[in-house]
Amino acid sequence: MNLLIRQRLFSWLDSYEVYAEDGTPVYTIKGELSFGHQLRIYEHSGRPIGLVKEVLLSFLPSFCFYQNGRQIGTLHRKMSLFHPRYEIPELGWSAEGDFVQWNYTVRDETGREAAVISKQILNLTDTYVLSIFDPKNALLVLMIVLAIDAELCTAGKAS
Repeated sequence: MNLLIRQRLFSWLDSYEVYAEDGTPVYTIKGELSFGHQLRIYEHSGRPIGLVKEVLLSFLPSFCFYQNGRQIGTLHRKMSLFHPRYEIPELGWSAEGDFVQWNYTVRDETGREAAVISKQILNLTDTYVLSIFDPKNALLVLMIVLAIDAELCTAGKAS
């Protein structure tokens, strides 16, 4: 399953559209006014299904993930020199990026690849392609990408 995430060009707060391979809209993400990043995920029908919320008082960047109002995990940035690394200890998942922080490999609790994330660089706004190996993991992978992009934005590394 492939998804395309596009950040909206003209928006006061972070706002994204997510499309399936055939161009069909799947999700809408809307930033909310708050201290730190807070991104609410909606199904195409408009029903809210997820939330990515930045943890403000942490040594390294962290983001809580909520699905249908219930916290499912927290993404933590790990100390690393050349490749950004993240973990979701509650789920046993991890993500590791390349040197330029544009491409990531996400691994599930067994250590197998769950998704590959690629940033398209020749766009006016942040655009990512998600190759997700099991469609049931689409929302979690989407949350991981949104958290990483929010962190890059805060650090001034996003477009």
